[in-house]
Amino acid sequence: MLAAQRRVFASVFPTSSTTTTVPTPVATPILGFAGEGQSFGGPQIPISSDSTSPSDSAAEQVRWNRAWHTATTFLKLPEEQITSNLANLEESQLRGHWMKQYGADVLEAVSYLLSSTSQEHSAFTGNQQDGDLVAWYTNEVRRHFLTYVRPVVIQYLQADGNPGDTLTTFLRTLQVAQAIYLYPLDNHILSTLETASRVELRFRGDLHSIIAYSLPQQTISSLLGRVLTTEGSIVLGSASVNGEENTYAIHKAKERTLKYVRGFQSVGLGGDAAQRVFADVMNNLMTEYVKTRYAGQWESPSSVTDSLRLWTEDCYARFVVEVLECLKSSEYGDDTSMDMYGVSLSEVGKWQEMGINRLGSLRVNELFNIVVDWDASKGAVEDLKQYITTPVARTHLTSSFSSVLSYRLLQPGASTIEILQVYISIIRVFGTLDPKGVLLDRVARPIRRYLRDREDTVKVIVEGLLSDAEDVEGQPVGPGGDTLVELAIELNRATELAARDNDDAELDWDDMNWVPDPVDAGPDYKKSKNSDVIGSLISLFDTRDIFVKEFQDIMGERLLKKDFDFEKEIRVLELLKLRFGEGPLQACEVMLRDVLDSKRVDTVIRNDQSFSTSSKTQEAPDLHAKILSRLFWPALHEESFSIPPAVVELQKSYEKGFETLKQSRKLTWLNALGQVTVELDLEDRVVTEEVQTWQASVIYAFNDPKDCPLRAATTTVEQLTEELGMDESLVRNALTFWVGKLVLKEITHDTFQVLEVLDDSETGDHTAQAAVAAAAEAATSAAAPSVRSAEDVAMEKMQVYWQFIQGMLTNQGAMPLQRIIMMLKFAVPGGFPFNNEELKEFLDKMVSEGHLDFAAGNYKIVH
Repeated sequence: MLAAQRRVFASVFPTSSTTTTVPTPVATPILGFAGEGQSFGGPQIPISSDSTSPSDSAAEQVRWNRAWHTATTFLKLPEEQITSNLANLEESQLRGHWMKQYGADVLEAVSYLLSSTSQEHSAFTGNQQDGDLVAWYTNEVRRHFLTYVRPVVIQYLQADGNPGDTLTTFLRTLQVAQAIYLYPLDNHILSTLETASRVELRFRGDLHSIIAYSLPQQTISSLLGRVLTTEGSIVLGSASVNGEENTYAIHKAKERTLKYVRGFQSVGLGGDAAQRVFADVMNNLMTEYVKTRYAGQWESPSSVTDSLRLWTEDCYARFVVEVLECLKSSEYGDDTSMDMYGVSLSEVGKWQEMGINRLGSLRVNELFNIVVDWDASKGAVEDLKQYITTPVARTHLTSSFSSVLSYRLLQPGASTIEILQVYISIIRVFGTLDPKGVLLDRVARPIRRYLRDREDTVKVIVEGLLSDAEDVEGQPVGPGGDTLVELAIELNRATELAARDNDDAELDWDDMNWVPDPVDAGPDYKKSKNSDVIGSLISLFDTRDIFVKEFQDIMGERLLKKDFDFEKEIRVLELLKLRFGEGPLQACEVMLRDVLDSKRVDTVIRNDQSFSTSSKTQEAPDLHAKILSRLFWPALHEESFSIPPAVVELQKSYEKGFETLKQSRKLTWLNALGQVTVELDLEDRVVTEEVQTWQASVIYAFNDPKDCPLRAATTTVEQLTEELGMDESLVRNALTFWVGKLVLKEITHDTFQVLEVLDDSETGDHTAQAAVAAAAEAATSAAAPSVRSAEDVAMEKMQVYWQFIQGMLTNQGAMPLQRIIMMLKFAVPGGFPFNNEELKEFLDKMVSEGHLDFAAGNYKIVH
């Protein structure tokens, strides 16, 4: 073992010239007179007391010197480089200069030096190491390789070019150098030795150590890795090959790969380093194959896992076996058993599981897109189910998906509708992936927390429940758009999933399919009883009152704006009553009964008061009313303004009819909530529009009461505001709307005129585009809800307490917020109903309007 280590050390760190044996020169130099019994020209022989014949020893020394000179001169390698040109020559062309043919004198000298007589002489003279011809030749090979071969192959490794060509030149150069070095040993030395196999193995081991330890292993490994990656991607199918050339290309790539591996093994570079490179390449190729072949393949039913297992067994494992077969033979020549490099069925199974894990990692990276494209991505979920079989895999899935959600979805740039659409898909995907709901519980928490902080979440959910699941042609409406159509579809589909509020439903003692919670379920895990989509969305909030209140507001808005067709609202209300019970939705039921009864009452009153259009002139207006129960409806807009006199007369007649029908009850008209169908008879056209009441009142103000047709008069915003008693914002909204409809024209700032006739200037592209833009703006403004928002109602109620606040700040001076709210709680009968944040918001509004001043944390009256 120590001798082998010394040889390896000497191959890397050359010994000094004083320890290297060189061939005996042709002319023996004069070295002075030899002592008694001492020969000249060879190693100094110590005089032994056991020497019986000094003349015989001297003669033997002379013979040994001549044989050593002849053998070493013949075995000495040419002082030339072995380049790529030599690598392309055949063995027959290398003979003569690099591969010498020996004569009888060389054969005699080598035979003598390797004979037992020479060995005994070397032992007698004490120079066994210097007299070892094989050791001398090994040093000569080391010197020649380090001087003339190593610089050449390093230059090849550093050259730019095709990696495959570079590796081929590199290996061929080493193989030719090895053939040159082995030729004298195989043909001249080993044939005369009885222990030829042992000597050859030792020499090959020394030569391979010289090659391996003198060349840059990192550079060689990098080059081999690139070449194996290129060829292996073709063999394994990661790289695409066109048409009929596929089979041929795979065959040629496999041949090249095996050739490279055999070449590395033959020159001693196929050890642990090459095996590590091959293992790393195969690991990367499996990942690359999975990504290339299965990314985006989400069809159901999925055959991806079966295909991957088959590929691993028939292609991947076979390729590994063939490469390992090339590395099977040991560099020291002993037959390595298949147990060292063989592949068992259990290892193939492990590779298949590795492939499934790579597929699972790919599906985890694609999970957000899988959720967005649900349910066209059911096949991908089927693949994931085979991956999440361990707690580690399940944790990886949830943590990775949660991080993706945080930067791709839960951002201010994403609308609430988009977030809810993704959340609905998440519920469906994870419900299929893990029916117990553990994974959904993990990933849904940040989404639910984020949705609770959004102000319009409840409104979007309720609007989705009341949306149309079918278009005008009766076709299902697809997801997307401005409403959550998915909720309307889900509500129709989930009638049997009503009101599962029993907390003991999970403990069904008669359920023979019951299984315990998964091992990775958290201590606070509790499977939601509302596992369907609508139940999950409703449970976003701690109390259902928020949802019911918003549903009441939106339903009231729809009941006021629609005619008497409320089939969808009735169906949604009945379905929600199954979930919430009838108590929370009693107000909604009264609202619905009001508008349904209004149709009957309206018909009776119109008949009693002779409102039939057949008895009136064509120009007379037609009036219909919806009669509401104030106590059960949300706060409504009550803006007042002047309406046309003809409508006022109709309202008075309608009131008489109602008081006759409903004694002791009176009507209060909410003119701001009505809708009017207006027909404008202009000189060159007739314009018919369905508008809001304030828009109708504004255009009616342009009417000449004498002869009824619209007059081409001018009116200003200020005049309209004063004449109609209407807010300026509503006046401007109405004027903008009619400008967009090309009925009015702004001739100067805030001055408008009727367009009786449209000429080319009004119908030009520029005017038309401006009109369309104005119409869009007006339509947006006109879409103001009939039901007042909770913020508006709260602000109106806060105005009641404004008098208390003014009195306190006037009498006691500046006060901080906490003292103001404390005094309000004592001063207001029944207590102050608002919290600190709401009061601060109101006081800040008063500051912005100039009624209060805020300094050093105190509020004070501005005088």
